[in-house]
Amino acid sequence: MNEPIGKLIIIGGSVDKGSYFKNPEDQPKNLKFFEKGILKRISTEAAKGNLSRIEIITTASSIPKEVGEEYIKAFEQLSILDTAVLDIRTREEANASENLERLKKADVVMFTGGDQLRLTSIFGGTAFHHMLLEKYQNEAFIISGTSAGAAASSNNMIYQGSSQEALLKGEVKITGGLGFINNVIIDTHFVQRGRIGRLLYACASNPVNLGIGLGEDTGLLISKGYSMEAIGSGLVILVDGTNMRDTNITDVQMGEPVSIENLTVHVMSLGDHFDLRSKKLTLRAKAEQVVD
Repeated sequence: MNEPIGKLIIIGGSVDKGSYFKNPEDQPKNLKFFEKGILKRISTEAAKGNLSRIEIITTASSIPKEVGEEYIKAFEQLSILDTAVLDIRTREEANASENLERLKKADVVMFTGGDQLRLTSIFGGTAFHHMLLEKYQNEAFIISGTSAGAAASSNNMIYQGSSQEALLKGEVKITGGLGFINNVIIDTHFVQRGRIGRLLYACASNPVNLGIGLGEDTGLLISKGYSMEAIGSGLVILVDGTNMRDTNITDVQMGEPVSIENLTVHVMSLGDHFDLRSKKLTLRAKAEQVVD
């Protein structure tokens, strides 16, 4: 498959929307980061900048109206006004001509958080899903997803598994995602909820997949399907199983602990780059030294 023309922006959840101020005096400080944050980056990467048409897809959420309104207000603070909520609740709606027409006109689609199984079960294989893949492959189109929206972006998707018992055989459940990017598996709220075990297990069970753990208000901007740039305020954890030497995952019984030898872990922060093809990490500070 050719390199996609579009870009993928995946976010670990709890994205800074610039709207939560416990004390009025904190507002300028929060807005200072918000202006440079992930939602701002979406607007600068979009083909038409602040004039871009953004469809916010709240399908994964159990409170779609509230979530949609939050994002509309957040984008309004960034002077992005052509924004609307597309709350698709059934597969019939995902095949409806009026929703396909809205997608056709969109420059950015943003999947909010919630339940990633709701996303895959409603969109998977529909006309809406096919059009998303086509636009991403052939147009300067952005697909963004936060929390569940990020987890569902890859071809394989974690949908269940406790953080505490993740390294017990059978605890982590994996199914097919929406397939915007292949050979990765994504977990979200990663640092805050201690989900390293889930990603280690997922990579041990199929080392062809690079594990991506996204912290909150942190994400990856993925260009050409392989070039990854860390964005946002926190950390991205990568787990590379390419050089894994051994695991007992096929030998132990269900519910027993899993052992893994020689997984590689990388930690990314704002501005660092990772090449999915070469598996090479370039730190921002090192890259700036080369330029100088």
